[in-house]
Amino acid sequence: MTLIRRPQSVPPGKHRPWPLCRRCCGLALDMGSARTRAWIAGRGTVLDVPTVTLPGVGGVHPIQRGAIVDVPGTSRMLDRILGDRLPRLTRPLVVITTPVLDGPTYRERARAAVQVLSPYAVLTVPTARAVALAANADLSRPLLVVDIGAHLTEVVLLVDGVVFDARRTALGTTDISGTGAAGDVVDAVTTMITSMLRQDRTSLTADALSRGALLAGGGALRPDLLYRLGGTLHAPARAVPAPHTAALRGAATILRAAHAHPSVMGAPTRGDLPD
Repeated sequence: MTLIRRPQSVPPGKHRPWPLCRRCCGLALDMGSARTRAWIAGRGTVLDVPTVTLPGVGGVHPIQRGAIVDVPGTSRMLDRILGDRLPRLTRPLVVITTPVLDGPTYRERARAAVQVLSPYAVLTVPTARAVALAANADLSRPLLVVDIGAHLTEVVLLVDGVVFDARRTALGTTDISGTGAAGDVVDAVTTMITSMLRQDRTSLTADALSRGALLAGGGALRPDLLYRLGGTLHAPARAVPAPHTAALRGAATILRAAHAHPSVMGAPTRGDLPD
């Protein structure tokens, strides 16, 4: 039997908070190279599964080093893990986290992949900004976010909550097999921040560094990385609580805010939060 999702219009106006709102559903997505995490509004559901098209030996990784390399495969994965979990006969409002660099390509491919879920609207947010929201960081001051994922590490400077500068390297926690490899990640992060300091004609990067770096991703769960990075930078290095799910929690925060906003819920939307 084939289930056909029938489009359900969402009338404009103020919505009740989830789960009381019965007119729509919401989905926050954080799709990484190793893990895909999803939050379904109103259901208290958090999924944390491997980013593979199919479980088992024959699984293919459709996202590699922070890039969606297989859009149809990503669609099949999303349909497999979410198709039966979303409320029937509804079209979800979807918020997707995206890497800062290579963002336009990732956003376009992510939007294409998520169409399998028949979304009502799709919004994207830079992962670093989502992390900052999850940490309840003071965005009125410059903030340095270091996101150490499984296969990709990004260093992002946020100014007034918007991306001011960013660097990345194709290194992550899966590349750490010993103490020396951990040093490689620390050295890469230090090099990226040093480059940002040298090229910044303002004092914004230095001001952010004086506050300390905010760490997220699976790498922030490693005390050795935190300790070594703080020592190398001569600045505090602190991890956001539950750093491996910080980006998803930030996306869920944006989803809740967008849910009641008439500019989003009044008409089908596809947009990006400012980089």
